Amino acid sequence: MNRFKNYLMPAVRAVACVAMLTSPLAAAADTVEVAPGVQVTKRSYTAPTNEQPFFGFAAKNSEEKASDEKFVSAIIGATGSREKAFEEITMRGWRAVNSGKIREAALRFNQAFLISPEESSVYHGFAVVAQFRFNDFDAADELFKIALRQPDPVKALRADYGRMLLIAKRPRDAEPVLAQAVKDAPEFGDAWTNLAVARFQNGNASAACAAVEEALKRRPSNNSGQDLITVKNAAQCK
Repeated sequence: MNRFKNYLMPAVRAVACVAMLTSPLAAAADTVEVAPGVQVTKRSYTAPTNEQPFFGFAAKNSEEKASDEKFVSAIIGATGSREKAFEEITMRGWRAVNSGKIREAALRFNQAFLISPEESSVYHGFAVVAQFRFNDFDAADELFKIALRQPDPVKALRADYGRMLLIAKRPRDAEPVLAQAVKDAPEFGDAWTNLAVARFQNGNASAACAAVEEALKRRPSNNSGQDLITVKNAAQCK
């Protein structure tokens, strides 16, 4: 999956202003194996099951299972391989995220889960859905960590994870994640901006200014521009 592995998809950058549409129900204490060797805490939300990560862990009847198998066979046939089918569906998911269409994104990542449940982008996508659709930072944290362990992560994974930690008011946890994010994707200006924010919130103004300088070289998005200006002024960067 080399082409998709190197694809930059800064998911949180484009949906920072998405309204939280619903709240999570109390998470169950048990975990479920969703792929070989991958255990996820079982959570459900007040939303249609196909708009929840892992279909809300709902039990499927024989007809629903047959429908899933039919979908997977059809998309593999249309694209030529399971790998290409996964790329196509996850790309649709990221496009939906970047358009603010989080419901559609959830549908796509569930489809990706049916095709290749072991891939990093499944958990990355579900983490974004948990964060922005359900305002569930605990679930997002768990899913981002799983995404880091799974095959073929996109370069922007840690940038998205670090941004989530900042939004969750965890700058100390965010800083090392973002420090690695700018190594993974040094051309991504928004990751440098978020690193600057984390460093400043952690009391290191000079290091924050160094990150501000790097961000300015890379033309960060309009969505992160105000954060950059705020840190630059507050840290009294030259």
